[in-house]
Amino acid sequence: MIQSKIFILFISLISLTSFGQSKNFLDRSYLETKAKVDTLVTPDKITIEITIDEEDTKKKKTAEEQEQDLKRALESLDIDISEDLTLVDLSSDFKKYFLRGQKVLKAKTYNLIVHDAKMAGRVLVKLDQAEISNVNITKTEFTDRENLILQLKAKAVLKAKKNAEAMLKPLDIKLGPLLYVSDLQMRQNYLSGKVSGVQLRGMASVPPPPAPEMLDIEFEKIKFTAEVFAKFSI
Repeated sequence: MIQSKIFILFISLISLTSFGQSKNFLDRSYLETKAKVDTLVTPDKITIEITIDEEDTKKKKTAEEQEQDLKRALESLDIDISEDLTLVDLSSDFKKYFLRGQKVLKAKTYNLIVHDAKMAGRVLVKLDQAEISNVNITKTEFTDRENLILQLKAKAVLKAKKNAEAMLKPLDIKLGPLLYVSDLQMRQNYLSGKVSGVQLRGMASVPPPPAPEMLDIEFEKIKFTAEVFAKFSI
């Protein structure tokens, strides 16, 4: 019974202490401010979707023959196909086979990763020369995203402090320590199927290359934005 009373008294003291600290926090004079920073970065991971389809080819090549053409085209550009080329879908048109008595037509979809617009342009030209026309750029990314986000958050906090100091300077009031800080938003825009001057819906929409091994394309930069809310004592 005595232990129970001691425990209840201990909990009561903690509650009173916490209440007192909260009250002291609320009684303090403070200044609130927001700050936003952003930056543009060049994408360094570009995903190209490549589909080979027995039904689309003019020369009626099998999926396996087109696959070999694809691999030869990429290897000629020194692309490591074991690392950067991934099979994402394999389908066969069994419906036509059973209902119309036609042979099974196969299609394969790959994702290819390249790391700059120059290589993406070279890939598009090589695939066009290999008569592989169903090609789309589906995504662009910045691989050091996490570190960039941390840097932007740090800059946003510093900017919030500078904003607070600027507001207090005309009043000759010194800014106190930081009481509270919180993320408000972290945004980024990802490119999906758009490049400057080129609409990619198969190679038929790509203009003739200015040189045999090059297609001059440029990706929009990816925008990252960080915003914080900060409260300083004064």
